[in-house]
Parts: sequence; structure tokens; C-alpha cells
Amino acid sequence: MNSIEATNRSTKTKGDINKIRAEGMVPGIIYGGTEENKKISLSKKQIKVLLEKENFLSNIIKIKIEGKDLEVLPRDISYHTTTDEPVHIDFLRIVKGAKIILEIPVKFINSEKSTGIKRGGVLNIVRRKVELKCPTENIPTELVVDLDGLDIGTSIKISSIKLPEKVVPTIQGRDFVIATVAAPTIIKEPEKPAEGAEGAEGTETEAGTEASADGEKTSEGTESKDPKSATAENKAEKKDEGKAKQSSDKK
Repeated sequence: MNSIEATNRSTKTKGDINKIRAEGMVPGIIYGGTEENKKISLSKKQIKVLLEKENFLSNIIKIKIEGKDLEVLPRDISYHTTTDEPVHIDFLRIVKGAKIILEIPVKFINSEKSTGIKRGGVLNIVRRKVELKCPTENIPTELVVDLDGLDIGTSIKISSIKLPEKVVPTIQGRDFVIATVAAPTIIKEPEKPAEGAEGAEGTETEAGTEASADGEKTSEGTESKDPKSATAENKAEKKDEGKAKQSSDKK
């Protein structure tokens, strides 16, 4: 059980509370049972250490106030809107015989011994926390699920978890699932084109580019003449025809 020291506070105004916070303290209150609410202040450093624990809100804490020990349960924490620093905390006084509803974290162990996970299966967690109704003197810190020997297709239900005496889930009437060992998901990659087909296509493209660049052959393989050369040849032919006609007339 974690323990922390606290001091009584008699703050009445917002200014008094801000002064406490400026001194590195966090104001809090203890309520519950037949006793009056108790105003306290706690070290921010000690509170932040406790906040790092996952099951902080389901763990009983012993608070030492002026030489007396008091068992409490953290119930609510307020944070600063911009700095995320804790600015206020509420504690519930533990009274024997009373019952309380809490969300208890689930812990999975021996995953390396699971037959299904060894075969490539995946642990599919449905509930990371389970809401339980607990006696204040018998609150579990966590629920343990042993994965040793579990194969693919196994469903882990609340009935398979051993709960402490007089601790019951708030969900009644059905055996709900905590987690399953699911089959692996196989992702099929798209097929790549064959290297031979890609090479042939590239050869055809290169051949077409070469023929186009040369500009010397038509699609039938005949030579293609330059337009200027064709015009010059036509003029020469016409000139030769004119000379032949003049020679014929003289005769």
C-alpha cells in the first residue's frame, strides 16, 4: 500500500488556495463515511509520482495526517487546462463493510507461452478495464489473465478470471469477453510483371523511337525525300521538257 503525508488546511478563499499551489502543494479533500469532510494539502511531487502508476484510481492509499493514518481511495483529479499539472484531488474515506464501484485494469501474462501467439496469432483485447463492485476492504489492484497454452480461436471471458471474495462485475446476466486469441491477418502483395515481358516491351519502344528519330524510312521501308529536294527535281524535269519541246519545233 502506497503512503503519503498530508497537512490539514483551513483555506476559505480562492486566493488562499492559489497560495498553497504556489508553494508546490495540491489541495485535496477527504469525504465519505459518517465523519465530516476533511480539507488537506499534499506535496505535488509525491502526487505526480503516484499518478504515474496505471492503477492509481483503484489503489488504496494510506494518508498520514498529524500522526494519524487514514486509508483512502483516490476518486477524482483536476488538472490545469494549459500545464496539465494536478490542481485538486478528491479521496474517498475507506469504511469497512461499504461497497464501491471501480474500474480495475486487466493485466495479461505469459504471452510468450501462448500456443496461438507462437503460431502467429494476435491477442485481441476487448476490455482493458473491467467495472467491478467491491467491498472497500477487498479491492483488487488488477485482474490477471494467464495466456499460457491458449490457442487461436480461444475467447477469454470474465468467468475465466478468478475474482476476490465478494467482488462481482457490474455487468450481470452474461459472460462477457475480455480478449480473444485471433488468427493472423495475411496481406497479399500485388503481383509484379515478369521481367521478360517488360524487356520485350522496352525493345519495341526503343525501335519505334529510333525509326522516328531517323526520319529516313516510311512504314513500308521506302526512302522519304526532303521537300526542298523534291521541288528542285520537279523544276529540273520541267526545264528538260521545255528544251525537248523547242528542239522538236525547230525540226
